[in-house]
Amino acid sequence: MNGNNDVDILVIGASPAGIMAARSAALNGASVVLIERKKDIGHPPHPANTFFKFMMDRSGEPILDDYVINRLRGMKIISPNGSTVEIETPGFFIDRQRFDTHYKHELIKAGVDIRTGVDALAVLRTDDRCKTSTSSGTILSGIVIAADGIQSGTAARMGLKTTRYPNDIAWAMEAEVKAPGIGEPDMFEYYIGNHSPGWKSTYSPKGGDSATLGVYARRHGRDVSVFFDQWLDKFSRIKGYNIDDIEIIGEKITGGDPIATLPKQMIADGFMVTGGAAGQSGIGYGMWAGKTCGEVAAQAIASGNVSKKQLGEYPKRWKKEFANEYLIGRVGLETVRKMTDKEIDTVLSVFAGRDLSGLNGSPVVQGIKTGLFIAYHKPSALWAYRALLRRK
Repeated sequence: MNGNNDVDILVIGASPAGIMAARSAALNGASVVLIERKKDIGHPPHPANTFFKFMMDRSGEPILDDYVINRLRGMKIISPNGSTVEIETPGFFIDRQRFDTHYKHELIKAGVDIRTGVDALAVLRTDDRCKTSTSSGTILSGIVIAADGIQSGTAARMGLKTTRYPNDIAWAMEAEVKAPGIGEPDMFEYYIGNHSPGWKSTYSPKGGDSATLGVYARRHGRDVSVFFDQWLDKFSRIKGYNIDDIEIIGEKITGGDPIATLPKQMIADGFMVTGGAAGQSGIGYGMWAGKTCGEVAAQAIASGNVSKKQLGEYPKRWKKEFANEYLIGRVGLETVRKMTDKEIDTVLSVFAGRDLSGLNGSPVVQGIKTGLFIAYHKPSALWAYRALLRRK
């Protein structure tokens, strides 16, 4: 920490998006301070510890052996009656603390002033400067970037409505578990249905005798422990374990995923929002957003113009890259949330055991191809999609 409290850009929150925003801004010539309320970046570690290669590829960042614990062949999507769709796409179980520590060193190399154990209390915009009150003093900056996670306190205090559906966060509970051979399968498994309403129950093999189990539920409040307990019982029966043989290691971790919230307001004069704080779900996607946010912020500082109009290049780029993908994702999640288990079984049975390699292209093209695929193989299954029209 260099102690300079008058800088070009202040980043609040060391999320993947915040880290990338700080690094990108510094590499583009801005002086940057990053503050993080935790005592150290990566400690305690964030529960998000899996991703797929195609997602990280969007960020432009390499995947390093230093933080990879287990490499998986892809994913299985499983319906309530057991219909299974296998998708081969390289996936990774990571040590999140090592991942964050790697990027902490990247920040240091870029010249970012990192200040941990510091909480942002208030942000005030006056003339052409932002005045941010923190738990360790006041910081002046040309731009403030909020990257402090879902339900961002900073963005809310600035009066921004960062997401279109703020009440649609998928609240989660996850735990590391141990049992003989539980970490040996080579695919992530995602179970959809009313046992985890609105999203999924997860099984992520870590290797050997370790894995994580989790639930993500929407519109059932922040406490999803009931769904987790039900999932643990269901999982043990599916896999043939005695539930007493599955040991939960450490504490259950809670959090949220803004996957269905959809980004809305990302900028104001001298102010930007990125990552989960802006409804940008996923490690790789959040890193892309943070990198773009930091680059645009540094360019605005260099131009001497940090107005909302000048910063508009950031949401413009994001919309071009991701808007259709996120919108189609929300429509899909809403359809699943409103479907009965029987309807989910019907739809997944169309894809189970079939070659899905042709369902590629942009999100819009994929959606069209998927509809045609169902119409060709089982036209009656299209009726299940009427669920989207239900009021629920």
